[in-house]
Amino acid sequence: MRLGMIGLGRMGASMSTRLLRGGHALVVHDQSAEAVQRLVGLGATGSTTLQDFVAALALPRAIWLMVPAAVVDGVLDGLVPLLSPGDTVIDGGNSYYHDDLRRAAALEAKGIHYLDVGTSGGVAGLTRGYCQMVGGKDEAVAQLAPIFETLAPGAGVLTPTPGRKAGGGTAERGWLHCGPHGAGHFVKMVHNGIEYGIMAAYAEGLNILHHANVGKLQHEVDAETTPLRHPEHYQYALDLPEITELWRRGSVIGSWLLDLTAEALAADPQLDNFAGRVSDSGEGRWTVQAAIDAAVPAPVLSAALYARFGSRGEADFANRVQSAMRHEFGGHAEKAGPAPTSGG
Repeated sequence: MRLGMIGLGRMGASMSTRLLRGGHALVVHDQSAEAVQRLVGLGATGSTTLQDFVAALALPRAIWLMVPAAVVDGVLDGLVPLLSPGDTVIDGGNSYYHDDLRRAAALEAKGIHYLDVGTSGGVAGLTRGYCQMVGGKDEAVAQLAPIFETLAPGAGVLTPTPGRKAGGGTAERGWLHCGPHGAGHFVKMVHNGIEYGIMAAYAEGLNILHHANVGKLQHEVDAETTPLRHPEHYQYALDLPEITELWRRGSVIGSWLLDLTAEALAADPQLDNFAGRVSDSGEGRWTVQAAIDAAVPAPVLSAALYARFGSRGEADFANRVQSAMRHEFGGHAEKAGPAPTSGG
């Protein structure tokens, strides 16, 4: 199948490579000429302008956007006037599903199909495949099925879920038509909200292990510090790289995220190459907003989102307010310096 790909960043370039290896013909476009040339070297047709890009695709065209959510509308502004009725635009990034509903309606008025495809797989997707959550109309989804099949991991070595009917659908191969416009990105939104929570749980648990030798450290004794009553209970210098490696084998908390954590700790046990500033690209916020709108409790996902805000210094002023209040009501002097850490 012939597909156009706009956006050749970490995900777009790897997805394009996987499609080329799967026998599809690709026309690619990106602001970076170097990124385009890398794909041309693998067999893609390159383009320097959107006009050239669209002209290189036979009717009906299928065009996949793999660009940041914030620039999708700008790309569409330049692209849509060049398209024809019957063409299909796929947004494979992390757009807000509200935007999908608006875009789908605008394109449908021009006779252009629109699909929202939440795509998960990260930089490892080139070899592992990409989990795809698809929203849109049946006709357009069916036309793009060969693309979804190639990008998806396939059934692979996973054993069938007990009780699931064999051959019951595409989910077992790694992609699913989740529903009408917006459904794909809605499912991906919640997927990423869950990801925030899982990551936070691993991080908090490993931090407790990291501080398990706090009883060996020297502590100040003063009115401002709660004493460690039983330092003998915290005498463990634990090897986190080995513990995460252990948990990968037979543990109920095993996962690909744990695999990646073990890999990171093996390379850098103290994680000295990371400052601890954790970004959020929007999906966690939108998940919490959906929970509020539907009156669905989501305390874990909410806490994980707020922890990311705190990692970026957004709690600093609130912390200063609390310190100031303690000083005002009790004359408590603010203690200088960080709290003791395990040092390993």
